[in-house]
Amino acid sequence: MASTDPLWVPGVSYDEGELRKMDSVLVMSDGTAEGSRGGIRPGDTGLTVSLAGTTVNVSAGPAWVPRASQGAYRVRMAATSPGTLSAANATFSRIDLVYLRVWDHSVDASGLYKADTVYLAGTASGSPVAPTPGGTEIYIPLATITVPSTGGGGTGAATVSSAVRQLTVAPGGILPVSSAADIAITGKYTGQVRHNSTRSGVGGQLETWNGSAWAAPGDWVTYTPTWTASTTPPSLGNGLLKGRYSLVGKHCTIQVFMKIGSTTTQGTGTWAWALPFNQASAVDTNEGFAGGAYLSTGSGYAGLPFCQSNAGFANKIVILVASSPGVLLGPGNPGTWATGNNLSATMTYEIA
Repeated sequence: MASTDPLWVPGVSYDEGELRKMDSVLVMSDGTAEGSRGGIRPGDTGLTVSLAGTTVNVSAGPAWVPRASQGAYRVRMAATSPGTLSAANATFSRIDLVYLRVWDHSVDASGLYKADTVYLAGTASGSPVAPTPGGTEIYIPLATITVPSTGGGGTGAATVSSAVRQLTVAPGGILPVSSAADIAITGKYTGQVRHNSTRSGVGGQLETWNGSAWAAPGDWVTYTPTWTASTTPPSLGNGLLKGRYSLVGKHCTIQVFMKIGSTTTQGTGTWAWALPFNQASAVDTNEGFAGGAYLSTGSGYAGLPFCQSNAGFANKIVILVASSPGVLLGPGNPGTWATGNNLSATMTYEIA
C-alpha cells in the first residue's frame, strides 16, 4: 500500500519536491492534478516593471511560480534591474518580455538554484510578438515592452504593458481577470467565481462558472416558450417564436416574441406561452405578476401579459388586450391575425 509524508509531523524529513507539491493546496488550481495557477496576489504592486531611460527595473515583491508535475515555487524578490533595452530596429518595432524565473537544476538542468528576473528582447517585425522563453524554463511573465523603430522614436519611446501579468488567489478566492487570455480560460469547477473587469457595469461584474460558460447575474438566456391555446392547439408552422430570460436571484424577467407565418395555424381559445421556470405560489386567487406587451394585427394595440399560479394558466403567461377589457389574446383578438403580424411581451415574476 502506497503511503506519503503528511506535513508537520515529528521525525519526518521532507524533500523540496514534496514541499512544493504540498504547497499547491494553498493556491488556485490550474485544473490539473497538483497543478497551480501562478502569479502575483491581487492588489500587490510588487514585481512591477518600469523603465528608467533604457534601464529595465522590477520592484520587489512575492509570487507563485508553478511547474507541471513539480508543484509551486514560492518566490520573494528584492528590487532588480534585469537588463538594458536592446537597440531599436531602423524599420520595424519589437516586443520584449520581462519575466520572473526560478532556476532549479534538479528540474531544468540549469546548474543553478536561484530566482531572478529576466529581460528577453523580441524580434523586430511588421507584426511583432513577444518572445517565448525556453521550454525548460520555470517562469511567469511580468510585462512586455514595445520598442518602436528608430523612425518611430526608438528606445526612448518604449512603453511597458502589464497585460501579460497574471494574478492568482487562494483556492475558492475570487480571481480578477482583464486580459483576453484570462477571460478565455474555462472555469475549473461549477460554482467558481471571478471578477471580469471588462464586462459592462461599474467596475465590471462578478461571473460564475455554470459548468459550460461564465455567467453574470442578469445575463440573458435564450429559450423557446411553448405556445398553447385553451381549446384547440395552435401550430407555429413557418412562423417565428423565440424567448429569453434574465435571472437575478428569484426575480425572472422574460421576453417573448412571436410572428405569424403563412403556414401558422392559430388554434382556438386563449393563447398562452410557457414560463422558463415555475412561478412562486400566490396566496390570493387574483394575485399574480404583470408586464407590458405590443400587439401588431394590422393596427398597433397595447396588451397586459400576466400569470397567476393558482389560476388555470399557472406557469404560463396570457395577454389581456388593453383596449378590450376582459378579452384575452387569441385568434380574432384584438383583430384578425395575418401573416407577418407579431407580438412582443415582457414581464418580471418571482420563481418558485
